[in-house]
Amino acid sequence: MGTLLDIGQKPYNHYGAYLRAKYNGKRVFKIIVDGNFTCPNRDGSKGYGGCAYCNVDSFTPDSARKLPTIREQVVEGIQRAINGYGAEKFVIYFQPNTNTYAPAHYLKAMYDEALSVAPEHVVGLSVGTRPDCIDFEKVALLESYTDRYDVDLEMGMESIYNDTLNRINRGCSHEELETALGLVQSSPLDICVHTIFGFPWETREMMLRYADEINRFPQIKFVKLHHLHIVEGSIMGVQYKRNPFHVFSLEEYTDFLCEFIPLLRPDIVIQRLFGLADQELLIAPNWGKGKSAIQTYIDKALERQGAYQGAKFIAR
Repeated sequence: MGTLLDIGQKPYNHYGAYLRAKYNGKRVFKIIVDGNFTCPNRDGSKGYGGCAYCNVDSFTPDSARKLPTIREQVVEGIQRAINGYGAEKFVIYFQPNTNTYAPAHYLKAMYDEALSVAPEHVVGLSVGTRPDCIDFEKVALLESYTDRYDVDLEMGMESIYNDTLNRINRGCSHEELETALGLVQSSPLDICVHTIFGFPWETREMMLRYADEINRFPQIKFVKLHHLHIVEGSIMGVQYKRNPFHVFSLEEYTDFLCEFIPLLRPDIVIQRLFGLADQELLIAPNWGKGKSAIQTYIDKALERQGAYQGAKFIAR
C-alpha cells in the first residue's frame, strides 16, 4: 500500500507545495544574491566577530561570492536554475549578512537592480535580515514592492532565550524581534522567522517552547528550522575544536522534529527543516548524506511516527 509521501503529500505544510499551488504548478527557484552587506555586530556598531555560529561564507554559494555585480549574480543564478532545475519563475533572495543594514535609498537601488533582470519571470523578493535592522522606513520600502511581487521578509529569531542570544554574541534581544514583528503586524509582507535548534545548553523542553512563541504571532507565515552546525571560521568552530560538545545526530534531530512539528500552528508554511554548510567548511555534525537523502529520511520518519503539523497545536 502506498503512503501520502508516494503521492507528493507531506505531513507538514511545506514550501514546495505552497509555491506550486500559488504559481499554477510552475517551478519556482530562489536566486541568491550577495549585496556585500555586513552586520552591526561585525562592524562595531554592536560588537565584533559576528554571531558565534556564523561564517557567512558557509551560507553563500561560490557563484554568488565570485560575481561582482548584482545584475551578474541574478543573470548567472537564473541561467543556472533553468539549466540545472528547469526553473520557470524566480524569487530574488538577498541572503548573506544583514540585507536591510543600509539607508533606505541605497537598499531601493539595490533591490531595483536585482528585480530589473527578467521581470516577466521574477515573481518575488526575499530579504534576510536581523530584527534590530528593521524600522518603519524599511518596512515601507519593502511594502512598496508588494503590488508587483510577493515580498518575504526573513528575520533571524535563532533562539527565544536572551541568555542564549547573549552567549552566541547575537547582539540582538528577543524583545527586539517582538518589536520588529509589531511593525509588520498588519503588513502585506510575508514574514519568515529562522530558528536554530541544538545549542548545547538548551534542553529539549526549552527548544520545544519555540513552537509556542512562533504560534503566538499570526503575522508569521513562514519558518525555517535549522539544526546547529559548527563551521570553520566561526567562534563556535574554535570552541568546538578545543572542547567538543554535543551536536544533533540525524536520528536525534529527526526525533526532535517529530515532537516539534505537531506543536506548530498548522497554517505556517515550513520553508526548510534543516540547513547544510559546504563540506569544506563543515566541522560538525557530518551526517554523511546529501540534501535530498536527509529530506527523505526526515519526511519518512515524520510520516511513520504520525507527526503531522498542528496535531498538538492548542490555540491560546
